[in-house]
Amino acid sequence: MEGSQKTNTGLKVGLGILLVLFLGTAFYTSKLYTEKQENEKTLVSEKQQVMNDLSNMAQEYDAAIAESEVKNQDLIAARDRIQGLMDSLKISQNSVNSLWRYKKKFLALQEEMDVLLVENDRLKGENEYLASSLDSTQVQLAERTMFTDSLLVQNTELATVVEDASALQTVGLIGMGVLERSSGKQVPMERARRSDKIKVCFTVAKNTLAEAGDKELYVQVIDPKNNVLGANDQVQFDDQVLNYSLISRFNYENRNLQICEYVSKPQDSKFEAGRYKINVFSAKELISSSEFVLK
Repeated sequence: MEGSQKTNTGLKVGLGILLVLFLGTAFYTSKLYTEKQENEKTLVSEKQQVMNDLSNMAQEYDAAIAESEVKNQDLIAARDRIQGLMDSLKISQNSVNSLWRYKKKFLALQEEMDVLLVENDRLKGENEYLASSLDSTQVQLAERTMFTDSLLVQNTELATVVEDASALQTVGLIGMGVLERSSGKQVPMERARRSDKIKVCFTVAKNTLAEAGDKELYVQVIDPKNNVLGANDQVQFDDQVLNYSLISRFNYENRNLQICEYVSKPQDSKFEAGRYKINVFSAKELISSSEFVLK
């Protein structure tokens, strides 16, 4: 009888312990779930805030581009990078690491925008002053060409690496027709039939994470009839074949490097009038694209 009472007491104590453990586990699980829900809600809210900030930044670039009489490739490229970051953010996971990475990219873009917009306003003011001081069509065209060259050089010098990556990036990609005099002097041309070369210039941006040394980029120039000009050679990357006009080879020292390359007109023919497209590839990756028109 006494043994039976001890057994019942032991069972009651064991059940009590199990009940306490069950209630404790249920409380802890409920607390973790509540914290998880709150964290997810906070992450979604902060992600939306970053998205709103990027959207506002893109609108500022749109306004600056619309107001500029001279097409500023740096502003357009920066606006495109913002759109790419927004597209990536939309499909990203709601995690602290992911959100922090996008915030770092946003801060880098914010710094770049502050510099570019100030410089764009200054250059726009200079352009308005030069335009008002011209007294003939011939002088106007000459001054505009000089100013455009100055604008492109200054904008490419402002280019910085936005993404924290080791891959090379190019900014300020432009193309134009030129006529080379017997003296070697190059004269910018708007007319296709007066141009004997296409000049392609870009800046390889500073990137301290990239390995210094000899590098190469593939430049592709496509005419209005969708023909690849220049060498029109092919290179194979896995299952992808790239037709290129020329290979730009240079020594990279982890700082901004301005490069200009040239594509000669087709043999025994002239350049076609119309819209030309320029693409720059690092291996198989398209890293820069631009367009220009020859009349």
